[in-house]
Amino acid sequence: MGPGFVALSGAAKQAELLRKDGNHYFQKGRIGAAIEAYTEAITLCPNVAVYLTNRALCHRKRNDWKKVEEDCRRAIQIDSNSVKGHYMLGLALIQNNVYPEGIKHLEKALDLGRGANPKSYMVEEIWQELAKAKYRQWEKASTKRSWELQTLKEACEAALEQKYFLDHSELEGFVDEAEIAHRKQLKSLRSVFEKVGEADAPSEVPDYLCCKITLDILRDPVITPSGVTYERAVILDHFRKVGNFDPLTRELLDESQLVPNLAIKEAVEAFLDKHGWAYKTD
Repeated sequence: MGPGFVALSGAAKQAELLRKDGNHYFQKGRIGAAIEAYTEAITLCPNVAVYLTNRALCHRKRNDWKKVEEDCRRAIQIDSNSVKGHYMLGLALIQNNVYPEGIKHLEKALDLGRGANPKSYMVEEIWQELAKAKYRQWEKASTKRSWELQTLKEACEAALEQKYFLDHSELEGFVDEAEIAHRKQLKSLRSVFEKVGEADAPSEVPDYLCCKITLDILRDPVITPSGVTYERAVILDHFRKVGNFDPLTRELLDESQLVPNLAIKEAVEAFLDKHGWAYKTD
């Protein structure tokens, strides 16, 4: 081991001390001092992702989303599995209305977070932000669709009215039949447009897509040996607070017996793709 290794080791130790200083300043609300400490740590060890995500968190506190994006992109280049890197990059992009890419990074953060610790507060926080982003994206698209449908409906109604006016002037003696046919056409037309708009009309989420404990739509569903599907974090919380048994069947149950319910997960994703209003959280 030559002098280069000792120097690097010394730099790494100094960078870690600076990270701890930065954490201390951050907890005390001294954001400027925290940024300075993390910046010094990054200068000493530019290839440690956590220093960059810690500084990004400070920039997030200041709503400096451009710098959040810059630090998180660098962090992800160093560590492609950085949960905080993908999470805060997603938030920064959504702040700038770059929804598709922002949502992609939030989804990546959620998958990585669930793999590391499905019960962590951060997994829930990421889900909430992802749901809000998906809902806003749906709301924007839904408003556009609604306007386009209304415009098309009015144009079709106007065309039918014009047709009825022409038929009415030509069909003397058959006025009643023309009126009845016109009303039927109008009714059929409105029924078609009503049907098309149903996907954007909030309703009830089907029971089989909801957790049996919370009754909320499933996000990370797991199935028990008895065939009951629960939200993973919810059933794990039940084990911790109440006991190792199935809340519905009362049979003995532990974490090793839970299996991801991929069929229900796919069904939930398909439902949410068509019914974005279901992303709305209280």
